[in-house]
Amino acid sequence: MDLSTKYMGIDIKNPLVVSSSGLTNTIDKIKELEDKGAAAVVLKSLFEEQLMADHDRLHEQDDMYFWYPEAMDYVDTFTKEDGVENYLQLIGKAKDSVDIPVIASINCITPLEWPVFSKEIAKAGADGLELNIYIPPAEIDMTPGRIEDTYIEIIREVQKNVNLPIGVKVGHFFTNLMQALLKLSNTEIQSLILFNRYYRPDIDIQKMQVITGNIYSSPEEITLSLRWIALLSEKIKSELVAATGIHDYSGVIKQLLAGATAVQLCSALYRNGTGHLSVILEGIEKWMTEHKYENISRFKGKLARADENRPAFERLQFMQKTTGKL
Repeated sequence: MDLSTKYMGIDIKNPLVVSSSGLTNTIDKIKELEDKGAAAVVLKSLFEEQLMADHDRLHEQDDMYFWYPEAMDYVDTFTKEDGVENYLQLIGKAKDSVDIPVIASINCITPLEWPVFSKEIAKAGADGLELNIYIPPAEIDMTPGRIEDTYIEIIREVQKNVNLPIGVKVGHFFTNLMQALLKLSNTEIQSLILFNRYYRPDIDIQKMQVITGNIYSSPEEITLSLRWIALLSEKIKSELVAATGIHDYSGVIKQLLAGATAVQLCSALYRNGTGHLSVILEGIEKWMTEHKYENISRFKGKLARADENRPAFERLQFMQKTTGKL
């Protein structure tokens, strides 16, 4: 049974990639993930602010640091405790310790200055670079076009500095999501990862405090990326990688049928442990055997390519539900 596929244009042994998280921040954890079956790991993200942890630069970048000096203190402390040099060392040690691809990750919001640092990531030996970009659509003066242009500027600035394979992990907060993702794909990045799952605020009505909501995804959340991967898989240049809501082997197969090349796992491993990787792989192999598929390429995108399925990913199900026909 051949489960091999690609991630950021890199050959990997199966479609299971562990996403940037606390699961990938030490050598021991990364080795364990490889032993349990992970095909690649994305290291826990380094933040743009850590690369520019300089008071003057941060003030220029975002007024938040002027009005909320505690944010500056946090960035300074965070940089010292989990610094840039440590990150580069993690890349090098991981490459020496495992045979699977090791992808670096930068959480970023601007194209200012920090992209030069991507050269150091390449020198450290990273197999690729994931740009985890989120520009909050909360500024009333920030137009949708300007937000999209900033994504592209970030990608272009990084591409000026390195030839590493690049994946861009995005959220779904775009005015025209399909057009925005097509524009990103046209920058010649290798992968688009759909979608990022952001922390969700909640309110404790007894303590009258803003608190963090559920930090883990649920299986029901798979439908968002499933729909858009199916709609984009025949139109986009970049590989499509599914993220969020993938908790078992059936979730992986659904995404592959929709046109994904690989998937990112996180919440499922926090909930079930790293051994869950082996369980998922066994489930995929069993399903492929039952359906007589010898390799993933035989069924990847099969449901997205069928014209009769396209309306189901667009408006049909909504119409059926609201008219009582579903």
